Amino acid sequence: MKTLIVHAHPEPRSLNSALKDLAVETLTRAGHEVRVSDLYAMHWKPVVDAADYGPHASSPLRVAADSGRAFEAGALTEDVRAEQEKLLWADTVIFQFPLWWYAMPAILKGWVDRVFTYRFAYGVGEHSDTKYGERYGEGTLAGKRALLSVTVGGPEPHYAARGINGPIDDLLFPIHHGILFYPGIEPVSPFVLYGTDRLTEEEFPDVAKAWRERLLMLESTEPIPFRRQNFGDYAIPSLQLREGLEPAGRSGFGLHVR
Repeated sequence: MKTLIVHAHPEPRSLNSALKDLAVETLTRAGHEVRVSDLYAMHWKPVVDAADYGPHASSPLRVAADSGRAFEAGALTEDVRAEQEKLLWADTVIFQFPLWWYAMPAILKGWVDRVFTYRFAYGVGEHSDTKYGERYGEGTLAGKRALLSVTVGGPEPHYAARGINGPIDDLLFPIHHGILFYPGIEPVSPFVLYGTDRLTEEEFPDVAKAWRERLLMLESTEPIPFRRQNFGDYAIPSLQLREGLEPAGRSGFGLHVR
């Protein structure tokens, strides 16, 4: 297994950094190849701007079209091209980050914004009356898998079905479905640690054991069974789920899981 770990935490002595290091150690000892993008250590530039596209930047800037032209011309900045090459190399991607304000840290979102360019991660495939592009289960990154390893400050009941913060699966749906599954990456169920603001050193060995076990099972773990766009579940071009396919008692994001 070839694994890319994208790590987003500013403190090298943090729990997130410890989990990242443990993942590198565990996977390497198991004979897997591992590469790491430590975004804070890399001083990753998180904002999209005209400098990303060089001579292919238009005025006014059109991020999708300009990024696509720069990608096809091989003219994206060196840092972006390096990350795209890592993604193409990997068959598995682990995202290690804390949940901040119900989302990933800004630097990680900025990595997505800059690396997932037009013609690389989206805007590919046939667009017709019967197929609406290669996305949601198809695309450039199809065949790859991803695991979100997320630390959460609050207790687990706060993120349960009736919890005030909302179900964790709903909070992570925009990442699982909208960022990963959209270009074809199949996410597996996340590894979530709750109550991490109060985690003690004495409790860490149990966390480490659970994380090692999850990592060693990663290669055989089934992905979240999201519905594929072009395989009959959705009417095209409306992209509405066809009548009669609603699972009993399920609504919202849950409709898009088989």
